[in-house]
Amino acid sequence: MDKKEKLNRISLILLSLFVVMLGYGILLPTLPYYTERLALKDNLDTDLINFHIGLLTSIYPLFQLIFVVVWGKLSDRYGRKPVIIIGLIGFVIMQLLTGLATSLTMLYIARIFGGIFTSSVIPVSNAYLSDITSEKRRTKIMAWSGVAISSGVIFGPVIGGFLSQSDLHFEYAIGQLHLGRFSTPFLFAALLGFIVLVIVVKWLKNSVRVHKFTIQKFTFRFSFSQYFLVLLALSFVIQFVVTLFETVFSIYGKDELGFNSNQVGIGFMLCGSIMAVLQPVFASYGEKILSTKKQIGFGLFISGISLIVFPFFKNEFVVYGLIVVFAAGGAMVTPNLLSAVSLLSKTNTGRNISIQSSTNSIGQILGPILGTWLVTGGFYYPFLISGSIILVAIGFLIFLKKPPI
Repeated sequence: MDKKEKLNRISLILLSLFVVMLGYGILLPTLPYYTERLALKDNLDTDLINFHIGLLTSIYPLFQLIFVVVWGKLSDRYGRKPVIIIGLIGFVIMQLLTGLATSLTMLYIARIFGGIFTSSVIPVSNAYLSDITSEKRRTKIMAWSGVAISSGVIFGPVIGGFLSQSDLHFEYAIGQLHLGRFSTPFLFAALLGFIVLVIVVKWLKNSVRVHKFTIQKFTFRFSFSQYFLVLLALSFVIQFVVTLFETVFSIYGKDELGFNSNQVGIGFMLCGSIMAVLQPVFASYGEKILSTKKQIGFGLFISGISLIVFPFFKNEFVVYGLIVVFAAGGAMVTPNLLSAVSLLSKTNTGRNISIQSSTNSIGQILGPILGTWLVTGGFYYPFLISGSIILVAIGFLIFLKKPPI
């Protein structure tokens, strides 16, 4: 494969990652307001609104968890491209269902459907990138994967906040479907997803087909070594805390700080921007200053401290500043963990990344549920507890020893 062909393939994969995370980002600032509108329409108890916000956030990664290993095995067997295409089709349908929802039930159906199908895109795309890059460049390319993902979280909240606050006043009912102002950002995401789907179908070439892997005893022991288990534990913690923060911050901004969806969107945009800018920087130059292990430790430390002090400041600019520090810590941790997992095995990369993605999904399921439960006791609790969990997780690094070659 020549350099131009490889660059084209990488660009198409990064584009797929970007559009899926754009759809995720669009929902972040609008979910509390959207859920509240549908809950009031269904005459539900207002005290249950935050519960539904947490559950709607959690149900998406729950179904990702159930199906992600299936997609990983299918991609190992049939190649990455068909599975990525299926994921993009599911993404388009999820955005349409979300934008046209007339009840919380329909919103739940959209989230479940999306969780099942989009669970293929991120881990399988990362496995595709691993297939076509050398071990030497693996950390850097995984950082660019992080940039594509973070870029979606940068632009998604801005687009979601802007389009949902737009002056487009229109209302159309189509049977059980409803087209209104809040539909606009999701229909926009569906259109973008469809365009990317067509581009991927036409121009992305399938990766070299990998035959069904055989789980030999040696492979099993190697893949689930202490080193791998520590990486999975750290992946769980960072995803658990990030998703808890995303869920609670949207409620915190709305109810405690009096933010509108645009202001909440700016917070998420800053978080994504810092992740997008710093991930490739740390991946390219981080090891010249700090070892991978020290980068992970320092990243966890500053993320934990920023969360612990977060609820003690109400000033909008200080809040945004703490989000920047939190994101910088995450930017040091995430690409290093993903790269370490991808380098564990040459033959089972797809499976290992899928297992890590499943671990991430468990964190993404539990984070919103615990966060919205802790909010009932006061806004201090979710931030203090999640920050403390990150600091405790630094202790896992004692057991992070390189596996035997």
